[in-house]
Amino acid sequence: MKILAIADRPPKQSINKILSSDSVDLIITLGDLDFFDLKELKDINDIPKIGVYGNHCSGKYFESLGIKNMHLQTWEFQGITFGGFEGSLKYKNSNAIMYTQDEASRLLEDFPKVDVLLAHSPPYGINDEPGDPTHTGLVALKKYIEKNQPKYFLHGHTYPDNSEAIQRIGQTQIIYIYQDKILNL
Repeated sequence: MKILAIADRPPKQSINKILSSDSVDLIITLGDLDFFDLKELKDINDIPKIGVYGNHCSGKYFESLGIKNMHLQTWEFQGITFGGFEGSLKYKNSNAIMYTQDEASRLLEDFPKVDVLLAHSPPYGINDEPGDPTHTGLVALKKYIEKNQPKYFLHGHTYPDNSEAIQRIGQTQIIYIYQDKILNL
């Protein structure tokens, strides 16, 4: 399955241009984007679109762009089960999409096993910055991965050096997304 994944910044070139040069089966957004970053998706109706919101998202543009909100949801496509978790660690009081470590743990406690887990935030200690509350990962995501071993975990939110990015937890391949990336899963 070929996937166009987008996170944290608009793609380097237009989405339509990316899709004209690559045959894509699925489009995934991983947050910290807005309607205008993704407005081309509104007219793309022949490729499924799924995503999670980031901590800097309004939480209001998926429906108008035809994106299925995957937060605490599962969805099966081509025999692969996808699931998602939005937002980041709560590092300030605001209306942003953020959770305390305890809130995230309660929300993910009974989340079913999936093949591909989508999240804006990384797991705690994996491609995050534990000394920086803004970019600390979520403990609940790490525990979920250790317990359920999804085949893939996709995230954005942080800015690890690609040469140092952690790419595996047990059997789970960790895929960090910044801007846009074509994936073959």
